[in-house]
Amino acid sequence: MAVNLRALAARCTFAVVDKGRSLADELPQQLAKVEGKDKGLLQELCYGVLRHLPELEYDVREFIKKPLTGKQRVSHFLMLVGVYQIKYTRIPDHAAFNETVSACKPLKCDHLKGLINGVLRNLQRQQAAKESEGSEVSPTELPDAIAFNHPSWFIKKVQLAYPEKWQDVLNANMQRPPMWLRVNQLHHNIDEYLALLANENIEFLLVDAKSGAIQLSEAIDVNKLPGFQQGWVSIQDGAAQQAARLLDCQPNDNVLDCCAAPGGKTCHILEYSPKIKAMTAIDIEASRLERVEENLQRLNLTAKVIAADAAAPAEKWWDGELFDRILLDAPCSGTGVIRRHPDIKWLRKGQDIAALGELQQDILKNIWSLLKPGGTLLYATCSILPEENSQQVQHFIEKNSDAELVGITDNATDIGWQILPNNNSMDGFYYAKLVKKH
Repeated sequence: MAVNLRALAARCTFAVVDKGRSLADELPQQLAKVEGKDKGLLQELCYGVLRHLPELEYDVREFIKKPLTGKQRVSHFLMLVGVYQIKYTRIPDHAAFNETVSACKPLKCDHLKGLINGVLRNLQRQQAAKESEGSEVSPTELPDAIAFNHPSWFIKKVQLAYPEKWQDVLNANMQRPPMWLRVNQLHHNIDEYLALLANENIEFLLVDAKSGAIQLSEAIDVNKLPGFQQGWVSIQDGAAQQAARLLDCQPNDNVLDCCAAPGGKTCHILEYSPKIKAMTAIDIEASRLERVEENLQRLNLTAKVIAADAAAPAEKWWDGELFDRILLDAPCSGTGVIRRHPDIKWLRKGQDIAALGELQQDILKNIWSLLKPGGTLLYATCSILPEENSQQVQHFIEKNSDAELVGITDNATDIGWQILPNNNSMDGFYYAKLVKKH
């Protein structure tokens, strides 16, 4: 029997929202059950439901008397999948109806076929009426959580941090992320690789002037990229590609990449600064270090890869030699990469931020002790929240008289460099550069 994509999408989104599973863990399990173009559609349905969750919930609530609970709960997510198709895909309505209702069988909810069909048809009629009357509900008439498809706690934090840009930030999180390339300049310079792309008729939009990162006009299969398997190029967002440049490793430096998995920055530092003496990459999750090893192998690079807790005493893994350069890509809320990981909106809770802040402080204090006098530590997160970024760094400088902030931006008052989502098409990211005084 053919696999029903809508049933898989319902199971996946149910597991994320109700069970707290990450999309990165859950989606591959469902993708393994389908082939070819169906993989793309399944991914579209799952990402779409998670991007637009409050709005879809609002639509469904208009047409059902009470929410589905218990064993019927997965059927609720099937309705959300159906509503998303009608509102946001080019799938013909009749196909969306048929396939969504057919999903009731594998989900063992045949008794709900009538309800689900009724919800979708009522929505279709409502959509048609709104289009003919030109009477769409204005976002200003809806609660912000529904209008902007983000949790209320997060909206409040963004409004507080960026009072003039908060809507831009939330809207950027709803966009599909672009595909960025990192050219391995041990093989080709940027111009040479752009020529290789042109030979394959692969178009690019821009090259970031600071890092040389290349943004493609549209995402493609990595195996179509010239020399991908040979290690000529990697996939990495333009914001993440700033790390190697900012760390600015020198020949014979002893370098530590802390919280390194999946290894994109580790590899970039080795490509960017091939004359360093040694690279050590640590991460608390041994399973994630497999990705680091895979990336190093594909790129033919070498690093000492160790499973270690950066917040714990370093004696268990450290050989006693201080580091000249340290990249601390700290554990964070991930609120700068929501466009790539929409499940972050529903997995992360407001109370998590304070706990993450304490962990970041512990790691920063611990790892600082491994830095040579005169050495450089680059603190990085993929967060946009000041509690994890500028406030964190300010607090550390105040507590550590040997820590000196090095300016990154043109604004002398900036504590580090906060990149907001979609600034120059990049993810949200934060960097602060600290030098240990002699």
